[in-house]
Amino acid sequence: MSAATNWMICGGALALASLALSAQQAPPATEVYLAPVRAGSTPQIGGWVNISNDPDYDNQPSFLPDNSAVLFTSRRDGKQTDIYRYDLASKAVTQLTHTAESEYSATVTPDRKTFSVIRVEADNAQRLWRFDLDGSNPRLVLDNVKPVGYHAWIDETHLALFILGAGPGAPATLQIADTKTGTAELAATGIGRSVLIRPGARTVSYMTTGQARQVMEWNPKTKASATLFPPFEASQDAVWVHDGEVWMASATKIMRRTTKDTEWSLVQDLGAANSIKSITRLAISPDGKWLAFVAEPVVAK
Repeated sequence: MSAATNWMICGGALALASLALSAQQAPPATEVYLAPVRAGSTPQIGGWVNISNDPDYDNQPSFLPDNSAVLFTSRRDGKQTDIYRYDLASKAVTQLTHTAESEYSATVTPDRKTFSVIRVEADNAQRLWRFDLDGSNPRLVLDNVKPVGYHAWIDETHLALFILGAGPGAPATLQIADTKTGTAELAATGIGRSVLIRPGARTVSYMTTGQARQVMEWNPKTKASATLFPPFEASQDAVWVHDGEVWMASATKIMRRTTKDTEWSLVQDLGAANSIKSITRLAISPDGKWLAFVAEPVVAK
């Protein structure tokens, strides 16, 4: 795929700045890894495997609701990204989308019959699309809402969207979209790329930008935001492990914090083997037994 002047990778999609794309600049060479997780008061992350196993760009893992597979974005033809599926049982990788456009951030929709993506169209518009689970039958979800960078489903007809700013330096916004009306309403201004649904509560979490960053929670019932806690260091990506606990990554460390904690604590440092660096995107399987994460492989000299 062509590259933009500004890349914003990993929180749920690829957000390209609304500038003209320049040809042949490749995104970072990242891989998607999978590791077992043993839950408990002190969670443990087991040995991980590289499930994308591709020298180019691989990113944005998300689990199927039945925990059987991981969807991820991959750039394998040197031109654009498509959506792939890794099956945990067979360990097979299957290409799902075969389009001339680029798709990012595959997420199974609440009806479990399709997955939604951010699609960079031929004219560089970024809109929300959906495909059947086998990668067929692409169709638009929101015709007039763009440019969409990241998304998360609140319920079957409502989404939380990261919308790019109108021009260079303009802040991104959190907008709540309704698929029935095809419209979106502003919920917050100046947000980072990690837009998530909190399990159980079904509220929307996001992070503010600027010097005093905070993890925030937007309530669909009250349509108001509340502050939860500061994010970990400079990390931009997070995942709710269960209702009340968030994990974030910094370098090779996985950190955790609950809504009741006063500080972050270490889950595990995955860099002991010196095989990976710069962990970003995190995903937890619905049953809590698997962690998928994105990192850069360390190339032996």
